[in-house]
Amino acid sequence: MNAKRILTVLILCCLVALPALAAAGFLDNLLDPNSKERKMFSGAQSVLSSSQQMDYKSERTIGERLAVEGLRRYGMPTTNQKLQHYVNLVGMSVAMNSPRPDIPYRFVVVESPVQNAFACPGGIIFVTSALVHTIQSETQLAGILAHEVGHVALRHALKSIQRAQFFSGVGQITAATMKGDKGAQFESMIGDLQNVLFDKGLDQNMEYEADASAMETAYRTGYNPAGLMEVLQELKRIEASSPDKKGSWFSTHPPLNSRIAKNQAQMKQYPDAAKLAVLADRFKSQAR
Repeated sequence: MNAKRILTVLILCCLVALPALAAAGFLDNLLDPNSKERKMFSGAQSVLSSSQQMDYKSERTIGERLAVEGLRRYGMPTTNQKLQHYVNLVGMSVAMNSPRPDIPYRFVVVESPVQNAFACPGGIIFVTSALVHTIQSETQLAGILAHEVGHVALRHALKSIQRAQFFSGVGQITAATMKGDKGAQFESMIGDLQNVLFDKGLDQNMEYEADASAMETAYRTGYNPAGLMEVLQELKRIEASSPDKKGSWFSTHPPLNSRIAKNQAQMKQYPDAAKLAVLADRFKSQAR
């Protein structure tokens, strides 16, 4: 896909984004104490998986449960609707060119001084305001969002919990009100998965896979795939003077030097990268 295609993609997104965001529902309904979403995460409803291949509805339910913890830890969504809308336009554009374009994605900027971004199963993706302020161009934003889309597309979080044997056996996954041992097992799984996503971080190889996927996705969308690497280089500079790394990109991702080296090697696959979109001015006008 050439650089001009990104303009077409974003124009199309502009026409559909507002209805899509309105239909997203979940995050908007959290503030309603009588909504099923609020009751679900207050303990009235749980889900349990016992299969190896999770259906999308169950994957999204687990993602929504984790999203609540993400909001608790990192902060509430920014009230800057222009920024939220813009980040969703860019996010949906890269998602359309990702390895898994056929599910709904939702991108949320949260008010937080911590440099980080993370993805919940099912397509709910968070990026902190601190990281947005570090980013300098649309291609850099696209690279970060494509990295998180890559985690969802490759089902990295779900593979992590399967490896840890939170789910065993074969069967259909359903969303239902559960009691007793099943509910306790689900809550235990959620707690451990929170620890993986928000504290320890995913397996290093998964991060490398998400980086490779992000660069390819950005390239297919029409962005210069060097955007992700540029953000990593800036984070490396920030890391040296960062006193508290807990819960940040630095504590939940592999060493930046190794990631930058792998990204530099992959750039050899894109000899025309310099001709692709960067869009620094548009980013500054929309995200500042």
